[in-house]
Amino acid sequence: MRLLVFGETGQVARAIKRLAPDAVLLPRAHADLADPAACARAIRAVRPEAVINAAAWTAVDSAEAHEAEATVINGEAPAAMARQCAGIGIPLVQISSDYVFDGTGDAPFAPDHPTGPINAYGRSKLAGEQGVIAAAAPYAILRTSWVFSADGTNFVKTMCRLGAQRPALSVVDDQIGGPTPAEAIAAACLTMAAQLRDDPSKSGIYHLAGAPDASWAEFARAIMQAAALPCVITGIPTRNYPTPAPRPLNSRLDCTSLRRVFGIPRPDWHSALGPIISQIKETAR
Repeated sequence: MRLLVFGETGQVARAIKRLAPDAVLLPRAHADLADPAACARAIRAVRPEAVINAAAWTAVDSAEAHEAEATVINGEAPAAMARQCAGIGIPLVQISSDYVFDGTGDAPFAPDHPTGPINAYGRSKLAGEQGVIAAAAPYAILRTSWVFSADGTNFVKTMCRLGAQRPALSVVDDQIGGPTPAEAIAAACLTMAAQLRDDPSKSGIYHLAGAPDASWAEFARAIMQAAALPCVITGIPTRNYPTPAPRPLNSRLDCTSLRRVFGIPRPDWHSALGPIISQIKETAR
């Protein structure tokens, strides 16, 4: 399958390249999501059989001050991709976020649960979902959460760095979600793109998050243990760690439909953590 991937340096894009080395990955220089028309032109030029959008504005706090720009990249660009895919009859897999929900309650959010983002980043991602759906191409919107890998910038790499420098850290313990390995997201995107090409009736919104659900503090403790770091993690409430963008307290995602329709189970983040930390340490040498 000739596959076009928007993104090159992000965590999921790098994982896709490892799993599908023949895929065409487009860096920003070749398809800037700030120019949605350029994204449509790139699809016409490559003539793929499926498209995965693994590029996005991911700076959550920065989006608060730059919501218009974030909405072009996370909202208008995916919509332009989807319209082009609809025109040539190929599927689009769009990666979205748990931030489209308001984070209330303690039950996992199902794909059909009403959305209600509480920050600019979440609103921009929701705009992308709506644009993809409106285009009427074969599509899969894959909402995920708390992505980590040995690449880029993420919580695991930050904890490994700080844990090696400090004897103790305070980490929020009232935000709950599913840490998700980037490679699991990449593998899911590839599976979904292939199945959608053969069966467009599988179009819809799906969730993928690692299991089991945990707080950021619990995740941090697991990181310290896997990295053999003596740093002590103390849990604190979100109100003691203010950020420009409010964070949802509940990021749990109901992933049952993804397994039922595509045969993709929730990944065990504990088993992924050790190998990823080994890669981080190897790269740092």
